[in-house]
Amino acid sequence: MFQHTEKIRVRYGETDQMGYVYYGNYALYFEVARTALMRILGVSYAELESKGIGLPVLEMKTKYIRPAVYDDELDVIVTVKEIPKARITFHYEIKKGEELINLAECTLVFIDMETGKARRAPDEIEENLAPFFN
Repeated sequence: MFQHTEKIRVRYGETDQMGYVYYGNYALYFEVARTALMRILGVSYAELESKGIGLPVLEMKTKYIRPAVYDDELDVIVTVKEIPKARITFHYEIKKGEELINLAECTLVFIDMETGKARRAPDEIEENLAPFFN
């Protein structure tokens, strides 16, 4: 298992008329944490794209438990629970302090950007994750 926690402070423009974080912004929070996790693994999205590898979202599930509001500091915890093959699934928890406010899961698929077809995960991702699964 490989895990990373990214801190995010809620900006005013991310809230709705009720003062809660607009539900669509959670996907942005997930992306920020996921991108940071990939960078920590030594693989950036820009690097993948320069090699002709895309990583579009295939599926996303989210459960909203409690709202976040302007200026809350959130911990977005992203976990990879298995070494990817052609797909990689990220599991998320968002906490406000010790309180769990959101759970989510997002599956992305590795594609060849030229053909648009699925492909295996790049070797460096599997190699960099392997020590966390032994």
